[in-house]
Amino acid sequence: MITFILPGYSIKNKEWLEKTAENVKLEGQIRPVYWDHWDDSSQKFNAEEKADLIVRHTKGDQLNIVAKSIGTLVAALIIEKVPDQINRVILCGIPVNDLKSEEMETIKKAIHSLGDKIMVLQNDADPHGTFDQVKDFGNVTSKPADNHEYLYSEDFQNFLII
Repeated sequence: MITFILPGYSIKNKEWLEKTAENVKLEGQIRPVYWDHWDDSSQKFNAEEKADLIVRHTKGDQLNIVAKSIGTLVAALIIEKVPDQINRVILCGIPVNDLKSEEMETIKKAIHSLGDKIMVLQNDADPHGTFDQVKDFGNVTSKPADNHEYLYSEDFQNFLII
């Protein structure tokens, strides 16, 4: 089992990535994913390329994914590519205000395809997308916060170990 941690776009998400990777206690590998553009501004972020790269590294292993913000799109693309390898997925802070409509549809489709194998957490007043904007995506839980921080390690752990 490999658990991938997929952060948001900004370098500010590095702290979330590292704390989440440190606090999730599961058997198998915990793989925090650092975006290339954090260290090299000439690198362009492409969600499809990131998903392809991650899928190539899975080699057929079962996967857990914990994703935040733009990482939720990368996660949805991974789910689309290797649905049979998915064990459990947590999506946090879907950035609806920053996504194209087709990207939103990819995320919705991924959520619906996984049934009870996915948990979606959205802060009720997240500036990148509120709970009201995503509540109809399926299996979305509201968290009382007005920010784009998702330090809910206990929730992550409890869902992943079921």
